[in-house]
Amino acid sequence: MSKWFLAAKKADFDRIAKEFGIDPVIARIIRNRDIVTDEEIRLFLQGGREDLHEPELLKDVKKAAEILREKIKQGKKIRIIGDYDVDGICSTYILYKGLKCCGADVDCVIPHRMKDGYGINENLVEQAISAGVDTILTCDNGIAAKEALEFGKENGLTCIVTDHHEVPFEETDAGKKYIIPNVDAVVDPKQEDCTYPFPSICGAVVAYKLIQVLFDTCMRTETETAYKAVLDELIEPAGIATVCDIMPLIDENRIIVKLAMESLKNAKNPGLRALMKVNELDASKLTSFSIGYVIGPCLNATGRLDTAQLSLELLMAESFEKAVPLAAKLKEYNTSRKELTEEGVEKAMELLNSGSYDDDRVLVLYLKDVHESLAGIIAGRVRERSGKPTFVLTSGEEGVKGSARSIESYHIYEEMTKCKQYFTKYGGHKMAAGLSMREEDIEAFRTEINANCILTEDDFEEKITIDVPMPLSYVTESFIENLSILEPFGAANEKPVFAQKNIRFVRGYKMGKNQNMARFDVMDEENRRYTLVCFRGLEKLIPYMEEKTDKQTVQTLFDQGLYGKQPVILDVIYYPSINEYRGKTSVQYILEDYR
Repeated sequence: MSKWFLAAKKADFDRIAKEFGIDPVIARIIRNRDIVTDEEIRLFLQGGREDLHEPELLKDVKKAAEILREKIKQGKKIRIIGDYDVDGICSTYILYKGLKCCGADVDCVIPHRMKDGYGINENLVEQAISAGVDTILTCDNGIAAKEALEFGKENGLTCIVTDHHEVPFEETDAGKKYIIPNVDAVVDPKQEDCTYPFPSICGAVVAYKLIQVLFDTCMRTETETAYKAVLDELIEPAGIATVCDIMPLIDENRIIVKLAMESLKNAKNPGLRALMKVNELDASKLTSFSIGYVIGPCLNATGRLDTAQLSLELLMAESFEKAVPLAAKLKEYNTSRKELTEEGVEKAMELLNSGSYDDDRVLVLYLKDVHESLAGIIAGRVRERSGKPTFVLTSGEEGVKGSARSIESYHIYEEMTKCKQYFTKYGGHKMAAGLSMREEDIEAFRTEINANCILTEDDFEEKITIDVPMPLSYVTESFIENLSILEPFGAANEKPVFAQKNIRFVRGYKMGKNQNMARFDVMDEENRRYTLVCFRGLEKLIPYMEEKTDKQTVQTLFDQGLYGKQPVILDVIYYPSINEYRGKTSVQYILEDYR
């Protein structure tokens, strides 16, 4: 069972509610997010473009923009080298579009996941030299590619890094010694001497900030309107990448995503408009969930199963008509990716359930025949089910490749650094990482990373913080609409949750193709009736109900109901929503947890 905690942070909620025209419950939720001062609350609720941090605060960004301006002026060939995930694809597009607007001779390359692996390497540098490239500009990668980039410098290339990943380091007696490529400019807010006030931005936002500065250096009075229009369009991929790279949706990330979602209602990018169309998304009701679980996976799928070039072509499409068939193809790729992922998760769980990993606090699963591009998704699913940091390794064309997903109390990149002798290549941050290694080192790595692990049982327990203990009767449709001002939800700004004790379950209806969901008629202690929906975890809920009562009672609950009989009584954590059916709307409550 998960542990429940009640957020008990104090403030004058009535004053805040009156000051900002919100429900006192909304004021309490905002305080629970450690948003305290009136200015912080204003930024959270009303923050706009004018509140974004100045891009010039990024170390080396002015230097990088000036180098690019001179290269454009001289007609030098610039090559962008990106990455094959959503952040890398969006970063590449932002830089390409921005440089093109300034008249640059520019092309772009996205590494092939299987042939090239993550990020820039010497082979890609050699290809650039052969193609007559003068300047390499990386995005969403490069900070960990010291050797490849310095090889480029030795061969006469100008090299600029834009990235957002952790800076590699070595542990020394004096502490961490950071290893930064010796190139012409490095724009990465994670650098120790970078004074940017909010370093938790994604690669696409770093790219966006560079283009802002470049436009300032290139702008003339007659081009100002055109440049502003381009920046308005580029906020869309910057916001999508922020959500999909699981950046914390606080500070300027929250503003960027809000601006992107507003822009996407009338998307300026034809490719994104087409992608929403083929996925039947209502742009006027777009949420961070739509971005993270529909748009993002489609952009990601092609880079997982083939090359990410198709997603880049979609973003570059000049018209909606040209974009639609590309978007449809991406949707097909995503359907295939889902099927392959499910197969991979099943294999991972079979391995996990074999008993061989019961004593491991960090899971290292070798799924030799699983498509290497799916390792990260599978690792995330296993992490969700097990509650443990998880590595999923697969057999690639050049040895073993893998991805890792972590839990909040375990900095996976730093822990990997303690075992770096086993990797031929690795990189990442606190919650996710990627690696390459030799097959013969897998067991030694598994042994050492577990030997180093100091996680306790308490670290593995799921913890749920209840925002407000609130009766179901408090919820109205207008209250739910008021909740929407807390959007976008995501990392560091999770959906709020509420709780009520002694909810009586009197009737159950199983739903879904596999009968793995359910709708319940429930009553509170005042005999008021509500609809509670269980979208996930029914296979655990039913046995728990049987423990609390008996099998016959639960059977009756679903067969004919427990009206006039002893109901199943549970404490519940819930989230309220509006159900739309045949043109009518009603309040329903989504079951998040129970005891």
